[in-house]
Amino acid sequence: MKPTIREIVVFGMLGAVMYASKLIMEWIPNVHLLGVFTVAFTVVYRKKALYPIYTYVLLDGIFSGFAAWWIPYLYLWMILWGAVMLLPKKMPKAVQPVVYMTVCAAHGFLFGTLYAPVQALMYGLSFEGMIAWILAGLPFDCIHGISNFFCGILIVPMIFALRLAERNGETSQ
Repeated sequence: MKPTIREIVVFGMLGAVMYASKLIMEWIPNVHLLGVFTVAFTVVYRKKALYPIYTYVLLDGIFSGFAAWWIPYLYLWMILWGAVMLLPKKMPKAVQPVVYMTVCAAHGFLFGTLYAPVQALMYGLSFEGMIAWILAGLPFDCIHGISNFFCGILIVPMIFALRLAERNGETSQ
């Protein structure tokens, strides 16, 4: 899993693109391309997708502050990565878009639920308090899941572009 020098550069740039996309879309609450990038990077780079994903997470902490909100990011994106890693590598082309969009949407719908246990531990919430936290966030999770589904339309074209760039990068070496 040791990256080459070329991969270090590419993964650094991809992580920076993830962070830049988040900044550009921040004005629309819970609408972003982070799930799209995570799914596409995982399909193309498999285990090595963790490099650009965690480059993004680190950049988010550096520029937005390593505060309590950031700690769940250490595992939230890995959950989406893991879900994509469990998908079959060779799916029929016709079902790929729907499967990737659905996994991306599920992560959005579950984001608050996955986020809540760590927040509950850090803020000393009871189980009931954690459930109340989750319920209060459901409208935002609905927006997140729906937007992830529709943004997921970009996953297959992004996979194609990344694979094309990888082929071109290998032939130019």
